[in-house]
Amino acid sequence: MLLPKGGLSWKSARAQIPPTRALWNAVTRTRFILLLGVTGIILLLWRGLSSSASEMQSFYCWGPAKPPMEMSPNDHNRWNGHMQTPVIFNHHAPIEVNSSTIEHVDLNPINSSKQALAKEERILILTPLKDAAPYLSKYFELLAELTYPHRLIDLAFLVSDSKDETLAVLASELDRIQKRPDQIPFHSATVIEKDFGFKLSQNVEERHSFEAQGPRRKAMGRARNYLLYTALKPEHSWVYWRDVDIVDSPTGILEDFIAHDRDILVPNIWFHRYRDGVDIEGRFDYNSWVETDQGRRLANSLDKDVVLAEGYKQYDTGRTYMAKMGDWRENKDVELELDGIGGVNILVKADVHRSGINFPCYAFENQAETEGFAKMAKRAGYEVYGLPNYVVWHIDTEEKGGNA
Repeated sequence: MLLPKGGLSWKSARAQIPPTRALWNAVTRTRFILLLGVTGIILLLWRGLSSSASEMQSFYCWGPAKPPMEMSPNDHNRWNGHMQTPVIFNHHAPIEVNSSTIEHVDLNPINSSKQALAKEERILILTPLKDAAPYLSKYFELLAELTYPHRLIDLAFLVSDSKDETLAVLASELDRIQKRPDQIPFHSATVIEKDFGFKLSQNVEERHSFEAQGPRRKAMGRARNYLLYTALKPEHSWVYWRDVDIVDSPTGILEDFIAHDRDILVPNIWFHRYRDGVDIEGRFDYNSWVETDQGRRLANSLDKDVVLAEGYKQYDTGRTYMAKMGDWRENKDVELELDGIGGVNILVKADVHRSGINFPCYAFENQAETEGFAKMAKRAGYEVYGLPNYVVWHIDTEEKGGNA
């Protein structure tokens, strides 16, 4: 821009100013007035909001006006009497774990209750096997008749130290039953093999001799524990121990036992033996008993490594045997508190086993295997009961000598 000659003067400056009429027209235009109004409203709102925030801050103070270190005891009392400073903790965000190597198991919903059927509680049936091929056909015949829903039952077997065709017959029977198209197949079946090097003959005289009882019961305890710890899963509410050589039992035995809601429950074990066409209804299991003072004194006099065996003259315990009590024609729900139990047929709440109550393969209070299991359970405060009038029928072993 070129300046006029002689420099900047009032006349030249005045000439550059827009005419008054033009300026007035610009100011009075609708666009300008609207812009001016909007600007004014924004300024008014800004001042109002700033004032309200300042007032709210003065009324909703989260702490005293002074730092806590500068407050006198009276200031503290006045402030605390007015309002305690609220503390808001920031909770952690949930942790999401997607690693396939990490598994979460929640045992809280797993219970053992009288309403097992309604709650669809899972049952694990455990059977240890040794040279058991002759009994498996009858075993599965009875198992197929159980009325508790088979879809809620898991089977597990431990085959050990067998010289016959136990494994082959077991595999064949399981394959046959699990392929059925009806409601007979079970939820699952597991076969476990583990040899312990225990060579005791299955001959009746040798197997039931007094000398064999300690080593035999210890070996059986070990086999049961291997089977238990391999097969027990978080979803199981009950564990049902069932020997392979049962020849007759009620089809509703699981429902009958569950209704008692006991930690550990066993039936009476008898056997059929016919003489002159009459069933003498022999008493089989002397391992289910009630302790006596005589038995306690005897145990206290023995070395702690001695395993007592019932029904033998070498150690007279004077114990009360459930096998000598009861009648299957009477009320089947009558209960008897026991101190020792046999292993032919046991229903256990799964949490009893999860708590560490197993079958000692050593002398525990001078007992082993199932009797040691009962002793251990009672020491831990669990209930151990038997049903004198509820009879499960075992094969007739035709035991010779030595037995009561």
